[in-house]
Amino acid sequence: MQTSLTDSLNDRSHHSFASRDEATGEEGLNGVCDPLDGLPVEALMLNLDASLRVHTRAHFFRWTQGLLQSLIRHEALICALCGDKSPLLRVEGFSTNVPDPVLLGEMFLQDASVGPALIKTWTKRRFRPVVCDLGSHDPVAASAFARELERAGATQLFVHGTHDSDGQVTSLFTFACTPGSICANQAYVSQLVVPFLHSAWVRAQVDGRSQGDDGLKPAVATNITPREQEILRWIYLGKSNFEIGAILNISALTVKNHVQKILRKLNVVNRAQAVGKALELRILNP
Repeated sequence: MQTSLTDSLNDRSHHSFASRDEATGEEGLNGVCDPLDGLPVEALMLNLDASLRVHTRAHFFRWTQGLLQSLIRHEALICALCGDKSPLLRVEGFSTNVPDPVLLGEMFLQDASVGPALIKTWTKRRFRPVVCDLGSHDPVAASAFARELERAGATQLFVHGTHDSDGQVTSLFTFACTPGSICANQAYVSQLVVPFLHSAWVRAQVDGRSQGDDGLKPAVATNITPREQEILRWIYLGKSNFEIGAILNISALTVKNHVQKILRKLNVVNRAQAVGKALELRILNP
């Protein structure tokens, strides 16, 4: 008799919950409660399937800032590729809420007190998911990276990654969340999702380079005007209609009308999809 993954998840009993490590101040997975209680199995399966369809950076953006939010709610996601000689080889930031996710990724990469400290903490926890508050994690709390997240209200970091058979960290994913948004259930889900997250991100980089411009329409084919491209850029940077209007010295209503035209031209239904489509079509350059 064959058993599906969904049935296995529903039937399996695993005891774990997020508890604070008194020695380090971070939270990890320990304890005696069942993380499968209330597990959104359908959402999990949809996300695993969606991860397999990621082949470009735009695909990755749409998945992580769209459907993945149903499993791990976050304000920003920082993806870091690690290596033997350098702790961090490549870092990218993804968000629709933080003003400049690209800058956030650069801060994470350039500040030696951030990435290496989180890698050390995660390794010390024996590669189990870690939750830490910026206020209690001194090396990170004093960084420009932390200050940028504080402005977005994302003062809780949820960290998990991947490693090889020798215990060498291969990637680290840092979810910047609002306080209290990460529970034991989500911490357990991350252990299921992060290997797919790693594969999707790496595949997006490899496939994106190999495909070049194949299959991508030029920006003019979408009839996106220079003003609409400008508004798309500010949407990508997380600005509201009111903020965009103030920046461009136009009314919020005018911005809203432009946004509606953008949605129609790109054949999408919301701002996150519009940004993802614009990245895919190279209307926006991250």
